[in-house]
Amino acid sequence: MTAPVRSLEARYYTDPEIFRLERAGPLARTWQFACHSSEIPEPGDYTTFEIAGDSLFAIRGRDGEIRCFHNVCQHRAHELVSGRGRTRVVVCPYHAWTYELTGELRSGPNLKVVEGLDRSGICLASARVEEFLGFVFVNLDPDAAPMDDWFPNVRAELGEWVPNWSDLKPLEWVEIPENCNWKVSIENYSECYHCSLNHPTFSNGVVKPETYDIQPQGYCLRHTTECQDLDRMTYDIRSGFAHHDGYSSWFLWPMFSFQVYPGNVLNTYHWRAVDAGRVVVWRGWYSVDGRESDMVRELAVQDRETTVEEDIHLVESVQRGLSSRGYRPGPLVLDPNCGVNSEHPIKHLQEWALRALDGQIDPASTM
Repeated sequence: MTAPVRSLEARYYTDPEIFRLERAGPLARTWQFACHSSEIPEPGDYTTFEIAGDSLFAIRGRDGEIRCFHNVCQHRAHELVSGRGRTRVVVCPYHAWTYELTGELRSGPNLKVVEGLDRSGICLASARVEEFLGFVFVNLDPDAAPMDDWFPNVRAELGEWVPNWSDLKPLEWVEIPENCNWKVSIENYSECYHCSLNHPTFSNGVVKPETYDIQPQGYCLRHTTECQDLDRMTYDIRSGFAHHDGYSSWFLWPMFSFQVYPGNVLNTYHWRAVDAGRVVVWRGWYSVDGRESDMVRELAVQDRETTVEEDIHLVESVQRGLSSRGYRPGPLVLDPNCGVNSEHPIKHLQEWALRALDGQIDPASTM
């Protein structure tokens, strides 16, 4: 007999110092969602976002490439841009230092009096950026391995499930604040052990919980399941694409997930950690060219009023429980056959979190 594997100690979800270490380490050295490429379609279009406590912006260059820069002037640290917009050059509001769309310093008032200034050596601090089926991801680690190394086969699989991905644009973002640690929210998302008891709409109207399984695929957790009786669906799922009668999900550790509902309806989750006890979850819904779709809107409303609302109560209760003097980490239910009533995905998530805190993030070895 071996001792059961137990969940992480409560401090990993409640201690501000753990959160500080995560921001400095794993959250800064992993691939994080920035924006959808359709949000910055033309040269000079930009949008700002935050990763691991840093403000950054993505901007499309005149060559069509998307670049990402830390949102800070290299003169005296004023933030450069806010929100979304379009510009011919990036101008600091403080002293009008001006940068090209490629990040190089172009000019600044009275710089000619600065002896020994090498203007060519001044450039905005950049971050690694990749487009992934129209989604823009950023990694603050300049030596980070490509996303395909982290998440093997995901690009190809998603391309099969959403063959019209290049035509899709965001239709709706739903912002969901949760009073819990980001790992509590993601662990809840990454197991369906709780689904039958807590998600009647999802369990009875979308998936067959008894067929639900989640398996690691690099630093991806791949969700697979059979669907419920599709004759009971409230919308026409006949898209003309393969997998129109299926549901699947790809969670990209640490903070993003693609989901495909029957009818090849793409939707996403992305998490942004606020502090040790708060996270904001954005639910993204997509349609062809971002055009209005009653079907997608109705799905988003149903999801928000059922599964999402149910999960908020669950994760916030867990967070409160983690602060209880009476909590001791319980054993994970690890079924050798995996399946819906096994917590093996939680074991993977917790191992990844611990190794990341130890600086051992290696996409070549995830076990």
